[in-house]
Amino acid sequence: MANKEFLETYHKKRDFDMSSEPFGESKGKKKKEIFVIQKHSARNLHYDFRLSVDGVLKSWAVPKGPSTNPADKRLAIPTEDHPMEYADFEGVIPKDQYGGGTVMLWDAGTYKNTKKDEEGNLIPLENQLEHGHLKFNLNGKKLKGGFSLIRFEKGKDEKWLLKKDNDEDADARKNPTSTENKSVLTGRTMNQIKKDSEKED
Repeated sequence: MANKEFLETYHKKRDFDMSSEPFGESKGKKKKEIFVIQKHSARNLHYDFRLSVDGVLKSWAVPKGPSTNPADKRLAIPTEDHPMEYADFEGVIPKDQYGGGTVMLWDAGTYKNTKKDEEGNLIPLENQLEHGHLKFNLNGKKLKGGFSLIRFEKGKDEKWLLKKDNDEDADARKNPTSTENKSVLTGRTMNQIKKDSEKED
């Protein structure tokens, strides 16, 4: 998507006089690949999974959040691209705004593309997105190791699955969305983020 179109889609949904979300000026400069997962208590609690690809944050809403159990296949619904500045966002979006609710920076770190072609060359993430199958390693504060995003439904109601690879970082006994409930940015819980926002108003 062209840079202008990406920003128009993002801006159109938000009133920045009301919301403290970052405005986002343009595509970010290409640097090391990052990922963020934002716990988002909007109409329904979910986790926004974002990967930096070509200077924007490609985004999916994951209702149940990520799992470290390879047997779990988490539904991931694509949302609009977000500007790179969104990677540091934590706070409260006003209730009457798009996505209104509390946002926590639940996990963050870098990722590495791991999908190769038959000749052993890495396949660019843009190509993987087009073909609907991404493979990457996460190096976050909470999540590590191999993951896959697999598209299983195209069209208006496009749907993907987020799945943990069966590697040394897999753990079927662990449920990170239940045990890891503090921000990697500020150490706050969702309630603390909400209360701190109310103090500022």
